[in-house]
Amino acid sequence: MADIRPYRASDRDDIYEICLKTGRSGQDATGWLDDDDLLPDIYALPYVDLAPETAFVVDVDGRARGYILGVADTAAFVERLRSDWLPGFLEKYPPNDADTPTARFARDASRPERMLIPELTEFPAHLHIDLLPELQGQGFGRGLVRTLLSSLRERSVPGVWLEYGADNVSAGAFYRRLGFTPLASGAGTRVGLHTDAVV
Repeated sequence: MADIRPYRASDRDDIYEICLKTGRSGQDATGWLDDDDLLPDIYALPYVDLAPETAFVVDVDGRARGYILGVADTAAFVERLRSDWLPGFLEKYPPNDADTPTARFARDASRPERMLIPELTEFPAHLHIDLLPELQGQGFGRGLVRTLLSSLRERSVPGVWLEYGADNVSAGAFYRRLGFTPLASGAGTRVGLHTDAVV
């Protein structure tokens, strides 16, 4: 039986796995980059380590098989990334100018200020959501978004944004169904939703 619950520290390895298995625009990213750790070290582990209070998982028989990882205050999270996460990240992934997917991801991650979008006043929170394929299409994604929205409302956060890969057509369709709308600062794949939305 599957249910949605708050993240626990014991879920960390499962979070890593889910991020890797869905990290290539929803497909398995294992072996795609030079180091399988890179995507989880950018898009998943900093969130559960620095903001576990706004992380939720789909639990299947005691294992996390999907997640939504959010931060209530993107600007504050950027500061935490800069001070607490980035030094270790840069030691593990020294920046270089190579024109490879690995180098581009690492360079992007070394600039957490990339998340300081112009719409932060209206949408101060942001999120990442991923489900293993066997859980997709069963309503868990919608349930995770509802759960995070409720948590953000309790913190008086007015809105949340996210960005998805342009080639991830199914993700775009999912966010549109939930009521996310494109933000002016993005190229159509940066979308926002107010926390009082009915999803």
